[in-house]
Amino acid sequence: MGFFDIVGLRVRQVRALLKWAVVVTPMAIVVGSLVALFLWALDEATALRFDHPWLIYTMPVAGFAMVFVYGRFGGAAEGGNNLIVDQIHEPGGGVPLRMAPLILVSTVVTHLVGGSAGREGTAVQMGGSLASSFGRMFRLSPAETRILLMAGIAAGFGAVFGTPIAGAVFALEVLTIGRIQYEALLPALLAAIVADWTCHAWGIEHTQYHISFLDGAAAGFNLQPLLLLKVVIASVAFGIMAHLFAEVSHRLSALLKRAIGYAPLRPVLASAVLLVLVYLLGTREYLGLGVWSPNPGDATIAGFFQPGHVDYWSWFWKALFTVITLSSGFKGGEVTPLFFIGAALGSALAGVLGAPVDLFAALGFVAVFAGATNTPLACLIMGMELFGATHAVYLAVACFVAYLFSGHSSIYLAQRVGVPKTVASDLREGVAVRHLRERRPPDAAA
Repeated sequence: MGFFDIVGLRVRQVRALLKWAVVVTPMAIVVGSLVALFLWALDEATALRFDHPWLIYTMPVAGFAMVFVYGRFGGAAEGGNNLIVDQIHEPGGGVPLRMAPLILVSTVVTHLVGGSAGREGTAVQMGGSLASSFGRMFRLSPAETRILLMAGIAAGFGAVFGTPIAGAVFALEVLTIGRIQYEALLPALLAAIVADWTCHAWGIEHTQYHISFLDGAAAGFNLQPLLLLKVVIASVAFGIMAHLFAEVSHRLSALLKRAIGYAPLRPVLASAVLLVLVYLLGTREYLGLGVWSPNPGDATIAGFFQPGHVDYWSWFWKALFTVITLSSGFKGGEVTPLFFIGAALGSALAGVLGAPVDLFAALGFVAVFAGATNTPLACLIMGMELFGATHAVYLAVACFVAYLFSGHSSIYLAQRVGVPKTVASDLREGVAVRHLRERRPPDAAA
């Protein structure tokens, strides 16, 4: 390649980057602003529920109204995260703009009445919806819109958790098991950084977590072989938990669809079950996000990081409450509940294995999420962004082992297989997780 060819190539690359900056920056600012509004509204709704405990008894009415509105006015927006992933794999009709306000309002309502749901799904759907609209506004080609949708996912994810690097990698990794979409690397990173900065500029702060294990230790290599073995054992459990969460969620959703033909009645039944569970357990700690609570005795994500605090069963109850909530039609994400489940399971396993509770809570926090979404690299980076790089080796082992042991399952049915997790697998490249579950090949549950 001659000198002028090299210069010409670099000029074209700079022009392409400038074009993406012009398109991505305003999109990410809007997404970051909406995420800030969403997080503020979520905190207000949660505080209102704590101040007025009777609100949980409106759960059946809220669920009925939510699913009715989606069925009447949602259209393609009902597809949620899976619609965005499908549109990236096979560009078609795009993602409707109405998805953003619908998911924002419905998720806040879910938390107002006590549904056990998360927030990542809402942020990702707002990001994808706005990215699709910006693509139409700038008249982008299908290939360019595909990249912009990935940038929208990165913007939403990075802003909602305050982890921009993890948000960028998540957007590139979540589409295909075992493969990263490098063509969107810089647009996704730019979108995540701008959206996160915008969210902070609105005064939104994220929960801070701290691992006291090895505090004050000398800088350098602190890997302990016996502890590493315990991490591997726990990580197998994290992967199995991720697999069970995804499979039970999909199975219950399918069962409710077969058993109750009229969709708005499904969350009514689920609400009744949740309220009965609240009564039988004598606690409301498994409702809502589970990030914080005004009641000191409640199980919360932050509480699992307290050294010496071991909780043996909260992971099970939170998983049960979340599966019932989301499988019936309530809106929200799965990720924050997965953080809760993972941190709680890590706390329990630390008690069994005689390991540092706060470290294992952090490992479960990211590893169960890694297994349920098949995004081990994004979760490793998230762990380092949230907890620091001191425990990077343990975080990597936890995420990678959980990824392997979660099998070819996923909370996202539109996710596709790029590289199977085991060499012996005969899975066809490009097959979606939803088709794996329909066909049930021998290694679908492996």
